[in-house]
Amino acid sequence: MHIEPGVLAQTKILAANVAASGVLLAHLPALARRPALWLRTALAAVFFSLFMQSFHMAVGPSELHFIGAMPIYLLLGYLPTLFGFALGLALQGLLFEPQDLLHLAVNTLSLVVPLTAVHFGIGRRLSAAQVSEARVATVLRLDAAYYAGVTLMVGFWLAIGQEATPFADWARFASSYLVLVALEPVFTLLIVRTVRRWREAGWARACLDERLTAAA
Repeated sequence: MHIEPGVLAQTKILAANVAASGVLLAHLPALARRPALWLRTALAAVFFSLFMQSFHMAVGPSELHFIGAMPIYLLLGYLPTLFGFALGLALQGLLFEPQDLLHLAVNTLSLVVPLTAVHFGIGRRLSAAQVSEARVATVLRLDAAYYAGVTLMVGFWLAIGQEATPFADWARFASSYLVLVALEPVFTLLIVRTVRRWREAGWARACLDERLTAAA
């Protein structure tokens, strides 16, 4: 989902910086009012960074990454995931890929816009029982919607790039995410159902989304 340096003109990068800042600033008061979310945000950033480093490969005009979006979202919640993605990308750039810092806002939007759409379209309506159970159909629907959004965001950046990207190249990149849509739900179910066993523990109350630790 990375957009490589040189694809976008400086004016469009600047517009992305403004848009990404606006999204984060709009949600910052809600995060600031709840100190319990600060730890979860740090955890989201760390886990996201680890997942990103665990697997990534170039596919067509972008890269296929193991993002781990739904495990992080279901375990830690929307706001920590939103800010964790932004912080995790910054951490990735600072430690491993300095050239990616140029497109930090672009890549952040590629992740947080689909997350916001999924949260307000599907995720926010999930009951505590549905989050805690993390059923296959629920996770598959979340994953499919989220990664469809990510690939569309990448397509958007490529469409407004300085040079035209063949549709077939984008389609090859987008189709590579079908692997994640098929495999990530298995990982999500394993993680969520394992963690759920310790939801009464003090650390779970501090670290996990309230819906996951709510009594069944």
